[in-house]
Amino acid sequence: MPEYWFNVVTHQVEVGAQSDWTQLIGPYETRAEAEKALEKVRERNEAWDSQDED
Repeated sequence: MPEYWFNVVTHQVEVGAQSDWTQLIGPYETRAEAEKALEKVRERNEAWDSQDED
């Protein structure tokens, strides 16, 4: 089963880790999950920020 990675430099999904690990978020099980990587990061950051405020 392939792993999908989101490249934060190119904003492209990679099948298998093709780029340097410092440029990748993942792995994800599906292409759709990898495509939403930045959205998920944003949501987690907002949740952590709200926890810090409490």
